[in-house]
Amino acid sequence: MKKLGLTLLTALVGGLIAVGGYKLFENKQESKMSFEERQQLHYANNPVPNVVSSTGNPDFTQAAATVAPAVVHITTTYPGRTRSSGGAAPLDLFEEFFGVPRQRPQRSQPPAQATGSGVIISEDGYIVTNNHVVEDANKIEVQLTDKRVVEAKIIGRDPNTDLALIKINEKGLPFVRFGDSDDVRIGEWVLAVGYPLGLESTVTAGIVSATGRSTGIIARELQQRQYQQRGYPQSDDEPMLNTAVESFIQTDAVINKGNSGGPLVNANGELIGINSNIMTPTGTYAGYGFAVPVNLVKKIADDFIKFGMVKRGLIGVTFRELNPTAAKELEVSDVNGLYIMEIVPKGAAEEAGLKKGDIITKLDGRVITSSSDLQERIYRLRPGDKVKLTYKRDGKERDVTVTLKEDTRATESSRAESEAKRSATEIYNKLGAGFVPATDARKKELGVSSGVVVTQVHQGGLFDYFNVQRGLVITHINGKPVNSADDVEAALANSERGIVRIVGVPQRGSRVELNVPIEY
Repeated sequence: MKKLGLTLLTALVGGLIAVGGYKLFENKQESKMSFEERQQLHYANNPVPNVVSSTGNPDFTQAAATVAPAVVHITTTYPGRTRSSGGAAPLDLFEEFFGVPRQRPQRSQPPAQATGSGVIISEDGYIVTNNHVVEDANKIEVQLTDKRVVEAKIIGRDPNTDLALIKINEKGLPFVRFGDSDDVRIGEWVLAVGYPLGLESTVTAGIVSATGRSTGIIARELQQRQYQQRGYPQSDDEPMLNTAVESFIQTDAVINKGNSGGPLVNANGELIGINSNIMTPTGTYAGYGFAVPVNLVKKIADDFIKFGMVKRGLIGVTFRELNPTAAKELEVSDVNGLYIMEIVPKGAAEEAGLKKGDIITKLDGRVITSSSDLQERIYRLRPGDKVKLTYKRDGKERDVTVTLKEDTRATESSRAESEAKRSATEIYNKLGAGFVPATDARKKELGVSSGVVVTQVHQGGLFDYFNVQRGLVITHINGKPVNSADDVEAALANSERGIVRIVGVPQRGSRVELNVPIEY
């Protein structure tokens, strides 16, 4: 009998070890997958019936019910800013749309808050939103549909597409399934979901009015920032590459302040875009909303996870979009295509033999009629990828294979900084905690000169595993004093041999020292 019991116990332990080992292997494999592959794996393991709209009068009840639980309300806190004493610039559409003041000199402002939307794309808490929703924020809070409020950290931002990826330390979350923005058709019914004008989760419906639309808003914002950094305008003899990527899905679904960063979905409840901006003379909805296509979103989000930054491949040309007016000025007969104005020295186009005056007509066999179409498709690719360009020279069409080159404007130092930030962010997320600065009164009470208060301890995180309690004042991390969540993340970058050294003060006269392994 004893032998039988021992045999059963051995079998049980062996089975648990096997299952645990498999789950560990499965988790590691999943971490290497793209977000789209993770979603496909989830639905393979958890099949659900297809969600379709009815024929005749459109019925969006199923699509709305599928999407709404995965749309979040984002609140951001900003440090004191400076603004001009005059009125807002008429073209500052980011401010008109989202209500976040852009930096202008002269007048100081106290810390401010703004709100936006985001969409969960994986069950472990990755959220896509707009760059302008979270840019410059020193605190980001996410409210889920069940009213829970959790702190989020930025994984990556891309001003060129106005996209950002943030993360919260939660598991088992609902998420929106990816669609295919290449399949989007003009006249197709779509839904916009978000938190506009301070309202709770709101769903609006409309149709796709256009695809591949460029508004110029991102380009103007990047150009303004470039001028501020340089302190002087671009010289005439210095070629300027437009790094903005604008190939929006245009919709007449109602979008207002607060919708920014929320999803645009089709009638099947699939994500086809991230609502980014509106065109309006008043600052509120006037009929024209624009969303970043999801096929671009997928690439940007995967780049942040794999590389910590966007890997951008460049052709190395500046060009002008042809139309009858441009054709007349350039003295060419073609009214469609992209006229090459300049070839960047040592760029991919120069190595492939392209010249100034060539007219790009196709990319991988697909007709190119606008600059936004070319830029969006190239931005989906990475350095080293090859594309076939069809171009006209002397009236004859020719094909050439171009190997995209890396954006050399991303210096090695910025890469190292990005990698360090990514590493620190990953450790921060593993801690599974939220922090706020300790008040002066609290520091005086404890007899310390620095400190952050642990306000949240998330289940499954390192703080939860090592029983770190809410309310603990942490004064130092890895030997560095900390006074804010940003200080915490910066100090985590100095973790050595996989250990985070934490000093906390639970009460005056006592001290707690923890050596927390990053892997456990």
